[in-house]
Amino acid sequence: MDSEVALEASGGRAVVSVEAPARLHMGFVDLNGSLGRRFGSLGLSLDGITTQVKAARSSGGLSVDGPEARRVERVARTLGEYVGSPPAADIRVTKAIPPHIGLGSGTQMALAVGMALNRLLGWGLTIEEIASVTDRGARSGMGVGAFCEPGFFVDGGKGSGDAPPPIVARAPFPESWRLLLVYDEAGQGLHGKGEKEAFETLLAFPEADAGHLARLILMRILPALKDEDVDAFGMGVGELQAIIGDYFAPAQGGRYTSPKVAEAMGWLQEQGVAGVGQSSWGPTGFAVFGDARQATRYQQALQERFKGVEGLQTQVLAGARSGALIQEHPGSGADAPEPQSATF
Repeated sequence: MDSEVALEASGGRAVVSVEAPARLHMGFVDLNGSLGRRFGSLGLSLDGITTQVKAARSSGGLSVDGPEARRVERVARTLGEYVGSPPAADIRVTKAIPPHIGLGSGTQMALAVGMALNRLLGWGLTIEEIASVTDRGARSGMGVGAFCEPGFFVDGGKGSGDAPPPIVARAPFPESWRLLLVYDEAGQGLHGKGEKEAFETLLAFPEADAGHLARLILMRILPALKDEDVDAFGMGVGELQAIIGDYFAPAQGGRYTSPKVAEAMGWLQEQGVAGVGQSSWGPTGFAVFGDARQATRYQQALQERFKGVEGLQTQVLAGARSGALIQEHPGSGADAPEPQSATF
């Protein structure tokens, strides 16, 4: 039985469904932090990889079913404690972004669960509150940005407060452009305690490099998006990725977490592809192309070149065309409305 039907069939209850897109984290702006804000990120939301959560009121407390159930339960209880009202809801996860591969699974799950309960139970929380209370956006605002609206984002870094980094620039990601993602099915990026320890042990990031990255974003990457110049965009992202990758190399074993992905991305660079890199701590790698035909051609060539490498997978995706989609399905068999982009 479809999960939505199963929920509605139990007493004709209303159901709130939230579907949130994955995101690419393309690197940091300022790991030095001498101006008072640290990190600063750039990235974009993706089409075709999502987390979907459905929630209905319950008279028996909280129940959770589906992938990442323990994480979902922690999020729900944390938010319930914050608002002073235990979450009496049945929650079902019907889709989940794979965890710890650099696509923002934790943030999108927390925001999707939080917004589903917020709408269902009338908590009146903002998306920023949900992110802060669930400890998302500690270093990057990409997840919150992708949840709210589509496109390419730059955030302004983490200040002294608890709020997630603010989005300071957003530009539409050209509809014809494509991302070629390269996965290592056996790998995971740093997360949790390992991620915190890595940031604590890395050397200070040079202030001159931070200044260069900021200039690169303002004077090459963002203008290239406006001009839909994929070559200039790729050159800018590729240069930024090289600088950031070298900085994180002591913590992740090189520019890339996965040696398999590193070899694949190196091969793409040898073919003249400029806009290559790793999303967050990886292991997912990415490359940017101007259209689907070119991306598919390189995908097929890469698959042929590495056909004997176990666990190396590829996928071609566009940028997302909307932020999170929220549906409110009234109970008693009423027709559900069309999905609508979330507004915050």
